[in-house]
Amino acid sequence: MLLNWIDQAPRRVLALISVACVAMLAFGMYLQHVVGLEPCPMCIVQRYALILVAVFAGLASARGSKGWWMSFAALALLAAGFGAFVAARQSWLQWYPPEVATCGRDFYGMIENYPIGRAIPMIFRGSGDCTAIDWTFLGGSIANWSFLCFMGFGLVLLALLARAGRSKKGGRAALA
Repeated sequence: MLLNWIDQAPRRVLALISVACVAMLAFGMYLQHVVGLEPCPMCIVQRYALILVAVFAGLASARGSKGWWMSFAALALLAAGFGAFVAARQSWLQWYPPEVATCGRDFYGMIENYPIGRAIPMIFRGSGDCTAIDWTFLGGSIANWSFLCFMGFGLVLLALLARAGRSKKGGRAALA
């Protein structure tokens, strides 16, 4: 059923992915500004990955030409893969925290005070902030749920691209 819907309305699927990403970002802002949770450096990187997935999926849904929407969908897939990697790394740090967890600099402090080649490894090393589990839903942390969402987006985008690549239809006829 899902694969039929992907074949029949790929632009709607891409628009739905974009809207889902915006909803996730809004929920993250709610957790930050209403609940009072402060995002760690890895959480901020995941937010940027969500923004990229939303923008690329939104652009893909807006473009009529098959080549354009497939290109933007491929970029959304790459951003979803990157977001899944960061979320998986943070989940791993939460399950197996380092023996010495220090609260390092915040994301912007790392970027401003260190060259990018040194700041990026610091972000993925995590800090005491990244290992903390401040909120859970059904036993999963924010990082766990973020990983599942990124993987879901990635699988749908991969199915969309694979099915569109196999179809013999081109142009606007393939975009219901």
